[in-house]
Amino acid sequence: MKQILLITDGGSNVGDSPVVAAAQAYAEGITVNVAGIVDEGTIGEYGATEIAEIAKAGGGISRIVTSGQLSRTVQMMTRQTIAGSIRQAVNQELRQLFGVENVGALPPTKRSEVVKVMEEMEETMSLSVALLIDASASMKPKLHAVEEAIRDLTLSLQAREGKSQVAVFHYPGNSMDEICVLDSEWTTYASKIGTLFGKIRMKGTTPTGPAILQAVDYIRETCGNISSEPMDARQSSARSVSNGVRSDYVV
Repeated sequence: MKQILLITDGGSNVGDSPVVAAAQAYAEGITVNVAGIVDEGTIGEYGATEIAEIAKAGGGISRIVTSGQLSRTVQMMTRQTIAGSIRQAVNQELRQLFGVENVGALPPTKRSEVVKVMEEMEETMSLSVALLIDASASMKPKLHAVEEAIRDLTLSLQAREGKSQVAVFHYPGNSMDEICVLDSEWTTYASKIGTLFGKIRMKGTTPTGPAILQAVDYIRETCGNISSEPMDARQSSARSVSNGVRSDYVV
């Protein structure tokens, strides 16, 4: 399973729409989750709205959190997305094989067997998470919380039975021509993640859309095009998921 986990305060102001970029990611089989650390007032409200829309288009989950809540939130979103994707795939198989809508419609014995398999899959399936960090000037006071959250997420993924790997990007880059920077290629080591943050300089604009597209390109180049469904099928799935199953906005 492939995910982009975006940490931002919203307010994209350069380049392609981040909502359109997230929809493209999901069409290619990449879920986009968004953890938002927004400010108070009108700017914060605008950022929160954008965050929710990005996650909805990306078939993922959005959360608005304080800096202190960020670490626990990114771990929760990653695992919840895995569980949701497995549940969706299993329900689709059940409809095709047995004509039932979901696991809850199975007889108790069969239901317990299927649930057990789903729980095992959550721990054993391969997982790749591309962390995309908003490093614009408005995020500077939140950098320490982001650093802790990413380190804790990497440690939690190491505890899984299945293969888990993390790549880290930040945006914008150090020049006008550098929209997004790859700080770490796929790694399984939390210690490597911890050395990245001394290099990040929080400044500049917020090109969230182009940054998402660059992360999609990286995942495609290193992991292949993983979508096994036609475009219209994935878009239909995205609509059904976004109608209350996996995408939400919590203050």
